[in-house]
Amino acid sequence: MSSIQVRNVTKRFDDKLVLDNISFSVEEGDIFGLIGPNGAGKSTLINIMTGLWESNGGEITIGGHCIKKNPLKAKEHIGLVPQEVALFESVSAYDNLEFFGSLYGLKGALLKERINEALEITGLLEKKKEKIKKFSGGMKRRLNIAAAIMHHPKILIMDEPTVGIDPQSRNHIFEFTKRINREYKTTVIYTSHYMEEVDLLCNKIFIMDLGNEIAYGSKKQVKSMISDKNKVILKLNEYTGEMLLKFKSIDGVKDCSEEDGLIKLLVEENYFKLEGLLKIIQSYNVKIKGINFEEPSLEEVFLALTGKKLRD
Repeated sequence: MSSIQVRNVTKRFDDKLVLDNISFSVEEGDIFGLIGPNGAGKSTLINIMTGLWESNGGEITIGGHCIKKNPLKAKEHIGLVPQEVALFESVSAYDNLEFFGSLYGLKGALLKERINEALEITGLLEKKKEKIKKFSGGMKRRLNIAAAIMHHPKILIMDEPTVGIDPQSRNHIFEFTKRINREYKTTVIYTSHYMEEVDLLCNKIFIMDLGNEIAYGSKKQVKSMISDKNKVILKLNEYTGEMLLKFKSIDGVKDCSEEDGLIKLLVEENYFKLEGLLKIIQSYNVKIKGINFEEPSLEEVFLALTGKKLRD
């Protein structure tokens, strides 16, 4: 059963086409990744899905309700974690959640219960009496999430929830996302321009760039779109920038990068010949300490499909 249906959504700002005929569905209980670089149109689409903006064409249904025709019913199903932190800095975490909970119509014992539950699930229960101005950026983002789940939404939309935060808070958000999906059966839409996050969390994904669909399906289906591409992981006892440039010139090599002492090549299976790589290595008289072949990451899928890196 689909929690969300997006059909042929188009959005223009004056003469600029920001979303071009976007369509996908999100199944109930899924963690769905909406990914693309900054400026891809992700936040514009989220604003339309939540009824903040109107589209120029197409239709979106949330829990069976059209966001244009029946916005209040549709919004009842949604919890939104916006990109920008929306909290009151001068009061405590508890007081912030008390305010947001009252907006959802919660009161009395139920409000107190939901506040403590939201603080516990986001790892902030021990900080409930502290003022927000003392919180780190990561803690503020986690409290932003707590405010979005107090009414037990069936669908939680998380718009770039890990931008600019520390690794510990990022891990908290990952664990929270998996837990709320597993224990509360919450459908999650997770937007990001960090492909590794989506690879870790999401089951089905929609990749977009410049307002257009690039790829859509399960991670396995999306990766199979470039099934003729493989990743060669090379470890040498030493190497130079000149060697990396020569690797890039080999027929069938789409990209070559270095990370943590490993050389990573994205290659086209039908054109790449290992002999060419080995000849260059031998000409520099260096030793191979390891060589492996792996399936491409989502970042490399994006590179292969668009010809550019995700953060370009």
